[in-house]
Amino acid sequence: MSDAPYGEPRNTSQRFLPHDPSVTAPYRLTPGLALRVGVLGVVALVVFAALFFRLWSLQVLSGAQYLDAAQNNQLRTIRVEAPRGSVLDRAGRVVVGNVPGTAVKLWVGDMPRKEGRYRMVRQLAAILDVPAQRLAREVDARGLDPLTPITVKTAVHDDQVFYLQEHASDFPGVQIQQTYLRHYPYQSLGAQILGYVGEVSPDELKRNRSGRKDYRGGDKIGKSGVEATFDEYLRGASGAAQIRVDSRGRQQGSVALIRDAEPGTAVRLTLDIGVQRAAERAIREAIVIAKANKQYNVAGGAIVAIDPRDGAVRAMASYPTYKPSVYVGRIDPDKLAPLVNDAAARAANFPGLNRVTQVAYPPGSIWKPVTALAAMQEHLLSPYSSIQCTAKAVYGRDKQVFKNWDPYVNRPMNLPEALATSCDTYFYTVGNRFYEGGLAERSRLQQWARTFGFGAPTGLDIGNEAPSSQTVVPTPAWRKRTFESDWDKAWNPGDSIQLAIGQKDVSVTPLQMARFYAMIANGGKLVRPYLVSGVEQQGATGQRALTLKQFPPAPPHDVGVDPAALQAVREGLWAATHSSNGTSAGVFATFPVSISGKTGTAEKVVNLPGYPVGHLEDQSWWCGYGPSDDAKLVVCAVIENGGHGSAAAAPAALRVFEKYFGQKARSPRVVNVD
Repeated sequence: MSDAPYGEPRNTSQRFLPHDPSVTAPYRLTPGLALRVGVLGVVALVVFAALFFRLWSLQVLSGAQYLDAAQNNQLRTIRVEAPRGSVLDRAGRVVVGNVPGTAVKLWVGDMPRKEGRYRMVRQLAAILDVPAQRLAREVDARGLDPLTPITVKTAVHDDQVFYLQEHASDFPGVQIQQTYLRHYPYQSLGAQILGYVGEVSPDELKRNRSGRKDYRGGDKIGKSGVEATFDEYLRGASGAAQIRVDSRGRQQGSVALIRDAEPGTAVRLTLDIGVQRAAERAIREAIVIAKANKQYNVAGGAIVAIDPRDGAVRAMASYPTYKPSVYVGRIDPDKLAPLVNDAAARAANFPGLNRVTQVAYPPGSIWKPVTALAAMQEHLLSPYSSIQCTAKAVYGRDKQVFKNWDPYVNRPMNLPEALATSCDTYFYTVGNRFYEGGLAERSRLQQWARTFGFGAPTGLDIGNEAPSSQTVVPTPAWRKRTFESDWDKAWNPGDSIQLAIGQKDVSVTPLQMARFYAMIANGGKLVRPYLVSGVEQQGATGQRALTLKQFPPAPPHDVGVDPAALQAVREGLWAATHSSNGTSAGVFATFPVSISGKTGTAEKVVNLPGYPVGHLEDQSWWCGYGPSDDAKLVVCAVIENGGHGSAAAAPAALRVFEKYFGQKARSPRVVNVD
């Protein structure tokens, strides 16, 4: 029990000190504290009330006004097109440049909805003179990407621009921008080489999903030729700008530049524009000559000229041709049809094809040096031993007759003489030697042909060459893979015999043939043809250009041909252009620069209206080089359905040499020989 007196408070715990009356308990609300809390509460209430009434004023009383202001102050970022780099010839002359132009673009997201949209499309198409249905399809296709503009038309006339500016309220989403248009000062010259520029397609954008190329919808890119292969250098880098537009997409105020566009760099070609012009003119002249010689089905042709020392292409002409400007500005469907429509292309004889690289022909007698070199390498032929050249020869169990182009000849010839006169029966004998050598020997000529660059693309830097399946070097194995019947599968003596003179199944491109003759001219080295020598930044007026990157030629590859064999062939090619019975002596003998070369008249099946199936036409060929003892230029020419090699192709090749060397032949005499 406790000892505390009764009636006094008990102290139940001894752990706390006695209460100190000078210390205020924290849980007690004093009058001062209550006053401060009240003041803060009033201030907070006033602030929140002010914010509430301000927001109510903005959203309710002035909401429509501010919504309209927001819709009239939209910023849009647009790409600023970079000037595309020029394409120059080897002397720095501009082959492809730029001119300023005006483009009309359409932002689908700013267009009116439903019926009003297509009414506007019809009106815009009528003003700009573009197909309304095509524009409507583009608008529909852009439905999932309304923020990427459609380029409605480039190269817009001033009166069209003024009308759209005056009636801007009727055409929401339409914007007028400055652009650059490709300009071709030499018109159709080198069209298949240069290529063209066009707007990037949806498929190209899909293929570029990795982002390795800075492509955006509406950008212009190279589509073919040099423009496509070297697009990364020519295209430059786009800039950026901002414009303020209202709710209907109409521009409000001026354009604000954010980032300057970087112009593309110039690409310099190995092409000599003067030689190129001479080559293209020579094909047209040769066609006139062929028609005068009653070759009424003459259709077109190709000429290529290369430097045999390194493969630099000086000319690459193909006819018929086209003007790359058909892709610039307003597209005329009729002019474009032969380049995009199969039926129209066939009717126009395929002007978009580069016949130098994409079309394969039977080579005829210009192939005979291939046979000669292969036979000497295989020790089947001694160049200065004689073989009888006769009007005809008979081979095989079925006693098949093979005729010479000259029905009156009958005398022994060595290799240089046989090349000079293009004796077919001499080379029939050589071809038969390959056949009689057994199964392995029957493919040795073809193996050497492949060593000389046939049967595969040459590696031209702009590509676009005929695939190996089209440039055929036939072998016994190839015949077994290709044909169905047992008779066609068999490799007979006639196959080796006709291959020896470049007939039947063998087919080559003019560029492959020029590469081979360059090998003969330079002492046995196979070059890789190339068209672009470098990329450069053009300087200001009067200042030299700065070379940014060079594309040196690939080192020539020694194919391992016996120099003595090459010398024998070179003697024959010189005699063909200079001896009294040389097949092209009438064309080249009076030319001041010594030229060596070979004619060819190759039979090819050409199915023509009004002619029986299997109708044969002569393809006129000439290949050679000059000067004979120190070659600086190789020229190969082919005129489709042009007749004898000396009648059409040789005079055409002469025109190219005349331009390159700055010399004229004295009264060339043309005769119709192989």
